[in-house]
Amino acid sequence: MLTAIYFLAFALFQLPLGILLDRYGPRRVNATLLLVAAAGGAWFALGQSAAALTAARGLIGLGVSGCLMASFTAFLLWYPADRIATMNGVAFASGMLGAVVATVPLEVALRAFGWREVFAGIVALNVVVSLLLFLAVPERTASQRGESVRAQLAGFVQIARDAAFWRMALAIGANQVAAVALQTLWVATWLRDVAGYSPAQVARALLAFSLAMMLGYVGFGRAADARARRAQSTLPLILGGVAVGSASLALILLGVRTGMLGLWCLFFGCSTAVTLAYSLYSRRYPREMSGRVNTALNVFVFIGMFTGQWVVGLLLGLWPQSATGYAPEAYPWALAFLWAVQFAGLAWLWAGRGLLGVRS
Repeated sequence: MLTAIYFLAFALFQLPLGILLDRYGPRRVNATLLLVAAAGGAWFALGQSAAALTAARGLIGLGVSGCLMASFTAFLLWYPADRIATMNGVAFASGMLGAVVATVPLEVALRAFGWREVFAGIVALNVVVSLLLFLAVPERTASQRGESVRAQLAGFVQIARDAAFWRMALAIGANQVAAVALQTLWVATWLRDVAGYSPAQVARALLAFSLAMMLGYVGFGRAADARARRAQSTLPLILGGVAVGSASLALILLGVRTGMLGLWCLFFGCSTAVTLAYSLYSRRYPREMSGRVNTALNVFVFIGMFTGQWVVGLLLGLWPQSATGYAPEAYPWALAFLWAVQFAGLAWLWAGRGLLGVRS
């Protein structure tokens, strides 16, 4: 719960965030929210109880909830339509640099500093980035002057009435139940408890997975824009990428250990294809609605992340713990749950492909 609360806070703020992005622009909204994240990080660094740490992590989730969506909104304002998927991929890949830092570099830093000192350094970096956004980033907005909050809320109603939205939103949420719940937490414990990795080996494996995801984000983004320039749908890339990722996870679930790290890299790298949904779906609406379109999708993304992390923890907790962590025999059940949800999302999107312009 302590780790998953981050995603819950993130998800709960997405719809208000969409209104704020379209009304005030991505620069000011993100700069302000990063100060909230810094406050949450400082609270976490000083926290002395599980309740305080959980609340602080929720505040961090709220504070960083605008980073990706602000980037997407800015790209829609600054770049032509046939570059949006690539720029979104760059944003995802840049975000993965944080995950890279949290692997081997963090493991090295923790040899010299305590985790509270590390958090203090992260707080300082957040403040610096917030100041850069306030002082250095140029302003551009597509908001309609004088548009009331009620009119902006009506935009969410329009999105919710779109059948294509439900196909895409549920599919992307189901994929993130598996991919991000594993990437952000449970693959590390799997490597420790099932594969028998040491902390240093886990850190190196997580570094490889993060690099695979960075390549996936940029590669799928460039491929999607290439198809867009030829007036071709990017949906086959989403379906194909998630299908390969799902097949890789199925092999791991069935006990395949030859080339295990390669299978994990393939799973994480190919599962990034689902993020093309943002650029695919945002083309259906005008730019002045870009914040609301992206955040509406993102609600389901982070509900999926929260659900995946939390439910896997509940499943693993059904078995007595081993001396080093969770019971190895519990993991096949947890991975089976994640695979089933991801595959169900893939099947749901395939069944509704006609709504998004792809027909048999």
